[in-house]
Amino acid sequence: MLTAQSAIAEALSERFQNVRSTTLDLIRDLKAEDTVVQTMPDVSPTKWHLAHVTWFFERFVLEPKLANYKRFDDRFHYLFNSYYYTAGNMHARPRRGLLSRPTLERVLEYRSYVDTAMQQLLQTRSGDNDVTQLTTLGLNHEQQHQELLLTDIKHVFSCNPLEPAVRFSLAAPPTASASSYSFTKGKSGIHRVGSNGDGFFFDNETPRHDALLHEHEIGNRLVTNAEYREFIEDGGYSTSDLWLSDGWAAVREKRWRAPLYWDDSLETEFTLAGRRAIDANAPVCHVSYYEADAFARWAGARLPTEFEWELAAVEQTVAGNLLDSGYWHPAASDTRQFFGDAWEWTSSSYAPYPGFKPLAGSLGEYNGKFMCNQMAVRGGSCVTAADHVRASYRSFFYPDARWQFLGIRLAKDGAGS
Repeated sequence: MLTAQSAIAEALSERFQNVRSTTLDLIRDLKAEDTVVQTMPDVSPTKWHLAHVTWFFERFVLEPKLANYKRFDDRFHYLFNSYYYTAGNMHARPRRGLLSRPTLERVLEYRSYVDTAMQQLLQTRSGDNDVTQLTTLGLNHEQQHQELLLTDIKHVFSCNPLEPAVRFSLAAPPTASASSYSFTKGKSGIHRVGSNGDGFFFDNETPRHDALLHEHEIGNRLVTNAEYREFIEDGGYSTSDLWLSDGWAAVREKRWRAPLYWDDSLETEFTLAGRRAIDANAPVCHVSYYEADAFARWAGARLPTEFEWELAAVEQTVAGNLLDSGYWHPAASDTRQFFGDAWEWTSSSYAPYPGFKPLAGSLGEYNGKFMCNQMAVRGGSCVTAADHVRASYRSFFYPDARWQFLGIRLAKDGAGS
């Protein structure tokens, strides 16, 4: 009969295997040449993602917790550290695409080496709460990188004139008619927001605290491709008074005329399954905060705050997505589309909650130091791990970011109906 501690160890070991194997499954159709390309500073090569999440386990779990652990290769500590300055120096992020070595084969050997050591640790230190917590954080970290791996390889393939598919076997998503856009009364007054402490959560979801919400209305769904096309055809990208100053500067400098991956005809878009016709009823995505804000002004509305979004989403159903449906596209069990379609821009700056305390040590660099000059997004996208999408989950991007699956929900001031 299993003891409570051994049952926990067995469950964690199984989850470790599942998460690590899912990462490898995502790259099963890629070739070694695909995994080394970096098309812009925000994009990391697939090979780097595979190595970095492995380095995370080695540096933050195995080195402090497994007696006599020996690093696979000391040089990897420099190559695959991301931004943990208290853990040591690192290879510059914009130059990750220059790393033709180590080879993909060597990186996969690194993963296997660390996996073996992690399983040994999980079996021998099953009663160590620190091991459980650090491993759980590492698994959630890897799931975040699964999402980044997909958005990054999509950008890489979009820059290739051959426009290859990440997964050739993907079928077209089912076509569904979008309901008419409407607004419902949101919650106002003082409400508790942030993680309620159930299950895993990141430090930036805490502490739970009171937030004041003014009377407002919130949209019943995400903005569609067809609705965004109307904005374009009405001169949205040439009407300066719709745009924030930095946004208008970005439009002119970067010559934005449509969402990222749309062609000039506004009829097709590049997807993880290659180029396809734009689905008029699907949520528009790959738009920046500036574009989302300009669309909202054009529509006579605004973007919701992150707490307006959270209070509206807290009782919604999580939709299926990549990890449980096998398809990189909205699964639509949540009819209000709060989860599993696209990250939703909010009008809130990414900032610490009152009383926020980052994790101790180097892991305190995970979220807290990025709480400046970025915007909060909510909801999770069609490539977000299913067990990450929750009402309190927060991510963040610079306002000009477009390569992630970023979409739009509208809100309005006032009491509503």
